[in-house]
Amino acid sequence: MITIRARLGDGRTQIEVAGHEEHAAGGRVCAAVSAITQTALLGLEQVAQQHPDLVSIQIIQETT
Repeated sequence: MITIRARLGDGRTQIEVAGHEEHAAGGRVCAAVSAITQTALLGLEQVAQQHPDLVSIQIIQETT
């Protein structure tokens, strides 16, 4: 099961994606969710690079 939790408010957006799809579809749903999430992060990173005076992004990779 993939769980997506979004919190909106006070000019902030927080999105958390967790889990793994254990379905007979061969992981296609998991791959789709991962691709959409990574694309959003890469797009936001590009905007931050083009407009560093307006947008700041911090991506932290945690290890377990």
